[in-house]
Amino acid sequence: MKKTLALLFIIVLLASCNSKVNKEPEAKKEPKEEIIPDRSADFPEDITAVFKAHGGILAFDQMNTLVFEKVNPEGNEKHITDLKTRRARIETDKFVLGFDGKEAWIVQDSTYFERDPRFYHNLMFYFYTMPFVLGDQGISYQKSDDLKVDGISYPGYKISYGDGVGDSPKDNYFLYYDKASKKMKFLGYTVTFFSKETSEKISLVEYTDWNDVNGLLLPKTLKWREYKDGLVGNVKKEVNFINAKASKEKPSASLFEKPKEEKAENL
Repeated sequence: MKKTLALLFIIVLLASCNSKVNKEPEAKKEPKEEIIPDRSADFPEDITAVFKAHGGILAFDQMNTLVFEKVNPEGNEKHITDLKTRRARIETDKFVLGFDGKEAWIVQDSTYFERDPRFYHNLMFYFYTMPFVLGDQGISYQKSDDLKVDGISYPGYKISYGDGVGDSPKDNYFLYYDKASKKMKFLGYTVTFFSKETSEKISLVEYTDWNDVNGLLLPKTLKWREYKDGLVGNVKKEVNFINAKASKEKPSASLFEKPKEEKAENL
């Protein structure tokens, strides 16, 4: 009898050990890193060279989140953008403005912000992420005349959009770059958001200083110049940017959602 009990005890003990072994959790598999194709060959050679001078279009495509602050005397604007969906959020002491992918919205305690939120939600983003936003889908490139400033000629390209691309497909951009460094130097642009008609009025921005933002060369200072009939004049306005970050980490979708507060307005 004693031998039988001992044998049963050994059998139960072995079964228990075997059960513990089987219950050990399997090793977690590391998520595979998304492979981003290199689009460098998709653009004119000169445009690819400009992208490369600023870190490369592949390096930009590998980023998911961009954050920067626009310096204002009345308080800085913090811009947060999902680079893949172009959803956006702008935070200030006086208002919060966003774009959830379909609608623009704003929350404010008064009527401090009087501009069109739909127009403004990505305005500074476009200026700040030059030249990389000129690698978006649906864009056409055409060699343009050089821009001459202070005796120096800057080669250029006219950038136009296909029908139905973005909110302002009739906008045109003019990219001018330094011959030697290939870095972007000037940006000409038209505004058609409100009229929805093509425009011959070109505004001109000079890109003067740059910051290395996680391998991307992005602007530190922009200067709007007087510009008429191809002649570049004095500086009219200057905008500075600080605290920029580019990250491969994807932003939370909730960051761009419309708040449920009564003061939130859809536009």
